[in-house]
Amino acid sequence: MFSLRLDTRQADRDLLLAELWEAGCCGILETGSGLRAFFEDDRRAPALRDRFSGHLAGFEFEEPRDWVQVSRSFWQPLLVGSRFFLAPDWLDSPAPPGRLRISINPGLACGSGAHEATQLCLEAAERFLKPGMTVLDIGAGSGILTEAAWLLGAGRVLACDIDPEALAVARSRLETAAVRAPLFHGSAAAARSASVDLVLANISAAAVAELSPDIVRCLRTGGIALLSGFEAAEQQAVEAAFQAAGGAVLGAWRKAGWTLLAGCKENWKKTGTFRQPEV
Repeated sequence: MFSLRLDTRQADRDLLLAELWEAGCCGILETGSGLRAFFEDDRRAPALRDRFSGHLAGFEFEEPRDWVQVSRSFWQPLLVGSRFFLAPDWLDSPAPPGRLRISINPGLACGSGAHEATQLCLEAAERFLKPGMTVLDIGAGSGILTEAAWLLGAGRVLACDIDPEALAVARSRLETAAVRAPLFHGSAAAARSASVDLVLANISAAAVAELSPDIVRCLRTGGIALLSGFEAAEQQAVEAAFQAAGGAVLGAWRKAGWTLLAGCKENWKKTGTFRQPEV
């Protein structure tokens, strides 16, 4: 048994996690600056050191242990915002009174809910989502935001992703949680114009910029877009792209260097009244 110590930027951590699980690791510990991944077959050490050489900060042979259990011991239930309780799927911890329980799988990219961008989206959904709204989750990933919208009382939730594997993961989650939300392979371009009350887009700066025309187009009058998945340094570029597409920024929230923007159609901001929710 051996371990790889890997340094990574926060922005790349979720993708690296997914690649490590795909490579067959038996456990992962998160550290302040990176990850420590454990593998059982010593014969694979040279190949895996080469594969992850761009992140490699150290290598060690380890005493045989149940590293799955060791790594699981570091994942505890997480309180997000004022409504959500995120618990690893191997725990049966009940949600505290007044909170909505969402099971998470820390082995999936963007699937643990621990990422600051995901937490920003969950917190913003609490503020902006009203019962009965039609919601579009763009880049559904593991389906956490889709499930959250359903739990918050959305009348209809649509979810899409361009990655077929992500759709399969999301579909499994929603079926297990008995969430009725249509999933489709694609993006906001497939949404009808003026058909959505709330857009959730936890993707990337480049993706938000590219999809801004369709995000604005599919919003109803008074509809809100919650845009995240990018770092604070990218906020200005995202705002510029959204505004060029006919959108207007209503507010911004940050957490550990990550940003969420709330936006709407520019013509609604000019004629409507917007009251920023309390943080």
